[in-house]
Amino acid sequence: MKPYMIETSKRLKKLPPYLFTEIDRAKRRLKDKGVDLIDLGIGDPDQPTPAHIVEALYQAAQEPSNQHYALDLGLERLRVSIANWYRERFGVKLDPQSEIQPLIGSKEGIAHIPLAFVNPGEAVLVPDPCYPPYKTGTILAGGIPYSLPLLSRNDFLPDFRKISPRILQKARIIFLNYPNNPTGAVCSRDFFAEAVRFARRNNLIVCHDAAYSEISFGGYRAPSFLQSEGAKDVGIEFHSLSKTHNMTGWRIGWACGNREIISALGKVKTNVDSGIFQAIQIAGIAALEGDQTHISRINRIYEERRNGLVEGLGDLGWQIKKPRATFYLWAPLPKGEKSSLEFARLLLEEANVVATPGVGFGETGEGYMRFALTTSQERIKEAVERIGKVL
Repeated sequence: MKPYMIETSKRLKKLPPYLFTEIDRAKRRLKDKGVDLIDLGIGDPDQPTPAHIVEALYQAAQEPSNQHYALDLGLERLRVSIANWYRERFGVKLDPQSEIQPLIGSKEGIAHIPLAFVNPGEAVLVPDPCYPPYKTGTILAGGIPYSLPLLSRNDFLPDFRKISPRILQKARIIFLNYPNNPTGAVCSRDFFAEAVRFARRNNLIVCHDAAYSEISFGGYRAPSFLQSEGAKDVGIEFHSLSKTHNMTGWRIGWACGNREIISALGKVKTNVDSGIFQAIQIAGIAALEGDQTHISRINRIYEERRNGLVEGLGDLGWQIKKPRATFYLWAPLPKGEKSSLEFARLLLEEANVVATPGVGFGETGEGYMRFALTTSQERIKEAVERIGKVL
């Protein structure tokens, strides 16, 4: 009798290896031994969700009418709230009926958008380093990720001129992300205008991930891709309440922009999920329409942590630029270090500090470490002291 075998799909086998497995295993081993780890690896805000948002969820969750399947399009009131926020924040007009699609977190929409537009063998232009779902969503749709190197000498912006015409002929989507994870880089409205022209020339769909637009310092305010003339003709923007309102676990975000692209993404969603729990949508309305003062307070906290970590490591001889946005530091490896994975292991085992190796975000990320500013100033100071003993 033929032996029974369970074999995963070719698409699943094509997913890049999880490069953090050894580090995660080492973290568990150290924690089991009672070691005090300082985690600067995860991009998950440590501050609580504002109380008025939690209260809105609590009240809404008790209503029986909110305990059924949600509509895939989301509550109309939520879509109106998103449209009002975009108009007030960016001066961008959106039709709540056709140009906004609520999502179970922006990650869900980012991973699903290639299913709507990418055929097997077609290319998707993906920044490198990048948030991994840009690549994995492409692979699961049968597409081929084509890396756009983000280099320091180009301020971590992709150089559209370097893309092969052969690749452009079979490319369907280009992903962009500013303020950027993991580099912390920002871009200007001029760059977005260039992206619109590039997309129009090459018949590309632009998918811009704006999850960190509200985390910024020193008076800087990030622009929206949709502010550029013609942007809604060629693309959409993904947004999220996760980072702005400390709601990572709530899973609520949206896509907005070109109505045909939004409609196609909605068709995918109709066939794979049943919408956002309605009480969470009501809490999202409270986040968008309620008191916003916590945003500036949170940004001041991140700015103090950024300054403390950059200046502390600078005193040790490790020079890192201060980012203008996001809660990440993108740090070139100290002199003498060649492997971000090995250096991450060294920090973990010798300093008991968790940081993310740059190569985990793509080949171009090699030579860098990512530190997340999602722990207290006191713990960051202690992390600097521990790292000093290693350096």
